[in-house]
Amino acid sequence: MKKLILPAEAKVCATCSYWDGERQVDTELRLVVVADDCAGECLVRGKDSHGLSDVRHQSSEDCAWEHLAPDALTADPSAGDPPAAG
Repeated sequence: MKKLILPAEAKVCATCSYWDGERQVDTELRLVVVADDCAGECLVRGKDSHGLSDVRHQSSEDCAWEHLAPDALTADPSAGDPPAAG
């Protein structure tokens, strides 16, 4: 299997929050992983888009790139909250 790793500066559809295609996030390496022939829908423009489309020329209203850092841990629940089911 061949792999192409693009720098974060190379904005592609697969890294945009508005891209609705098949992808995975490698949490250890903090990379978005897509197949080279993968396509999905751009939810802003409402049309199909290849996952590796270069979209650096798009306006900031058209694209919102995801941060791959894990979400911050939530604080302890307050005393009035019911315990989590488990």
